[in-house]
Amino acid sequence: MSSGSGAQRVSSTAAAEDASPGRCSATPSFKLSQLLALRSPTSGHIAVDVHPVATEDDGDGSSNGPADDGFISRPAVHFVLAFDDLTYSVKRPRNWWFGQTNRHEETRALLDGISGEAREGEILAVLGASGAGKSTLIDALAGRIQRESLRGAVSLKGSPSATACSVSSRLTSCRTTSSGAPRRRRHHHRRRGPARRVGRERRRVSIGIDIIHDPIILFLDEPTSGLDSTSAFMVVKVLQGIAQSGSVVVMSIHQPSYRILGLLDRLLFLSRGWTVYYGPPAGLTPFFSEFGHPIPDGENPAEFALDTIRELEGTPNGTEELVEFTRSWQEKPLSRAISAASTGAEHKPSLTLKEAIGLSIGRGKLVSSATTSPGGGGGSSASSSAGTTTTVATYANPWWVEVWVLTRRALTNTRRTPELFLIRLGTVTVTALILATVFWRLDNTPKGVNERFGFFAIGMSTMFYTSADALPVFLIERYIYLRETAHNGCRRSSYTLSNAAVALPPLALLSLAFAGITFFAVGLAGGAQGFAFFALVVLASFWAGSGFVTFLSAVVPHVVIGYTVVVAVLAYFLLFSGFFVTRDRIQGYWIWFHYLSLIKYPYQAVMQNEFGADPGRCFMRGVQMFDGTPMGRLPEATKVNVLNAMSRSMRVDFNSSSCITAGPDVLAKQAVTDLGKWACLWVTFAWGFLFRVLFYLTLLLGSRNKRR
Repeated sequence: MSSGSGAQRVSSTAAAEDASPGRCSATPSFKLSQLLALRSPTSGHIAVDVHPVATEDDGDGSSNGPADDGFISRPAVHFVLAFDDLTYSVKRPRNWWFGQTNRHEETRALLDGISGEAREGEILAVLGASGAGKSTLIDALAGRIQRESLRGAVSLKGSPSATACSVSSRLTSCRTTSSGAPRRRRHHHRRRGPARRVGRERRRVSIGIDIIHDPIILFLDEPTSGLDSTSAFMVVKVLQGIAQSGSVVVMSIHQPSYRILGLLDRLLFLSRGWTVYYGPPAGLTPFFSEFGHPIPDGENPAEFALDTIRELEGTPNGTEELVEFTRSWQEKPLSRAISAASTGAEHKPSLTLKEAIGLSIGRGKLVSSATTSPGGGGGSSASSSAGTTTTVATYANPWWVEVWVLTRRALTNTRRTPELFLIRLGTVTVTALILATVFWRLDNTPKGVNERFGFFAIGMSTMFYTSADALPVFLIERYIYLRETAHNGCRRSSYTLSNAAVALPPLALLSLAFAGITFFAVGLAGGAQGFAFFALVVLASFWAGSGFVTFLSAVVPHVVIGYTVVVAVLAYFLLFSGFFVTRDRIQGYWIWFHYLSLIKYPYQAVMQNEFGADPGRCFMRGVQMFDGTPMGRLPEATKVNVLNAMSRSMRVDFNSSSCITAGPDVLAKQAVTDLGKWACLWVTFAWGFLFRVLFYLTLLLGSRNKRR
């Protein structure tokens, strides 16, 4: 976001992972070159032009290199991400077999004494076979492993690991592609929809979203996986430009091509959690020559190294000999000379972390809240940074901006997939039509009263069951959410509020559709006021049901489990709602469930709206009291004679038109008089808000994208 004329964008620590369709559904269909076109230097941003990298030659036959291609020249090293003796182990699950278990719990080391450093302006590539520990190391450096489980030290610019984690968690921003390039988004939305975006495009868009903020530290887990050779080279070329603009880039890659290998500055080969090589690409040839496995001429050194490591892993001793040789190689003068030659000099950090951050702010890499010291005035960025006290903002954007961006993104997704809402609207409409035809024009008789009970119970429970479609929404967006909030990218409160704001308008339309079809067709009482209240109760039911399912989606790990829990819990709510068993008949040890039932309150509200609207409305007259009894089959004259006899015996004037049961009598019999209809309406709305608060707390406490 911008703040004045010299506003800068907060950098982001990102992990570009596999982009599944669910995770990229919220992103526009940009080409990578267009998505990576950041703002011009005149506004304080770094301009990145990736159009030249689409070709392999400069026009005269020479291959593309890191020469002048639109990127800023390589600055002096300021940030150094160092890691020393990183060790991470997991416990293997115990084997249960006929009641016998392993007494000694086994552990497996995924990382074992990994050390190295990633410098500003360079790309550190982590290589290895599947299961070597590449992703685990990326997670460890990115702070995605709980500190108690990870041994070793991770430091940024010589600061202790706690400081490094704190800094990397602040050098982030909310993913504001929607607000950062609104004009470009609208243009491409019209041209091409998400349905035509293929897998490799989703991956490139996913990477582009993470690097569009010009990050200080960028972690990428196999960003070239699934891409063709040209696209993979283009991606790494862009990452090289990002690094040379003043960023630390750490990426894992499975098998780099010869061209990609020329773009990498440092390599870290892993084998089953051990370091088997660490150094520049130029050191691979002398390294394996001294190890006794010379690299043939013309062969890709990285591919040869990976093949050799795989062969050694298949031997009885594995790669132990190679691991020991790697440790001794690091101390040899030849290794040090190659490492120094690859960087041009032995860059040693000469600035403190605070000074390095200050220079990064001056270069436009960070947003800061700066307090100018007395006498500070104008001057160069370097001098002004020395006279200011800078603090990196915890969040890149204000709260309201995050809510607006997330809401607009969700509305865009809704607009792209109208069939989802139309299917839900169709389901509610069909249900309403069925109920309207089954309970058509109910009369004011005892039978009509019982049929009203059934309509209200089925109708109100339908609102909650149809809200189950919200369950997979967060489960699908889980990876996007974890990515955006892992390092304070977005506030969880912003996500919660935007989720609620986007959900409410469709619920209002569904409520009007259901109420409009059923209210007058069934013949409910109250007129226009009764209809308005009935529609509000339906809306409150949708709101509470949606909140309940949304909260549940943050708790359960799988859609199938979620649907099972939703169906079971809603069945319990219906059982204790007061329809099957009235409140005064529920046992004391279950009465608490009656008050927790979400269906109780809307059911009681519509009951009071129907039977309490007109206290003089009669639902049982004279001989109708015999309906549903053995005397109901007697001739009408006989029932009149019995009624007259009862009148003389009880000395009460009973005749065929006498009102036996009015609306208040029905409410008292059903034990739905403990709360008024407006109180029931507000309680139903309150349930929806409560579940969204619980949803927020669950996100705050439970949704941490960290390994244990």
